Amino acid sequence: MDDQARAGGGAALRSGAAAPQGRIDVTHVSGQSYAVFVRDHELTVDQPVDAGGSDEGPTPVELFVSSLASCAAYYAGRFLERQHLPNESLRVRAEFDMADDRPARVSAVRMRIELPEEIGTVRRRSLLAVVDHCTVHNSLRVPPEVSVGVG
Repeated sequence: MDDQARAGGGAALRSGAAAPQGRIDVTHVSGQSYAVFVRDHELTVDQPVDAGGSDEGPTPVELFVSSLASCAAYYAGRFLERQHLPNESLRVRAEFDMADDRPARVSAVRMRIELPEEIGTVRRRSLLAVVDHCTVHNSLRVPPEVSVGVG
């Protein structure tokens, strides 16, 4: 079996559907810890000690919010570059809340972009408009179809 078929994409390829544009592999390491493989990169995902993990890495939910914040940072950085403004100390801070009811989910994310220098009101509005179109944010607005198979 080839890598594509193991990832669940074999049926899609046989049915004539387009090949996936990205791929992530997740493998159990021990306890609540998992290795996440993205291209040639490896990350560790775990749960905090009080949730039964060893705290070897961020939780999947923290990675989810990190994905949104880093996408916003990327779009903000590109905006600053196009405006010939410094981006060396650009920072995005994200805080999130979990829902109190079911299903378990992130109920709110608040991001704050900290810029290396003041950019003025007009550029600030333009920056926010650009960041508002980050791919991860768009994927939350228009959720992707998610399917899960076994085997």
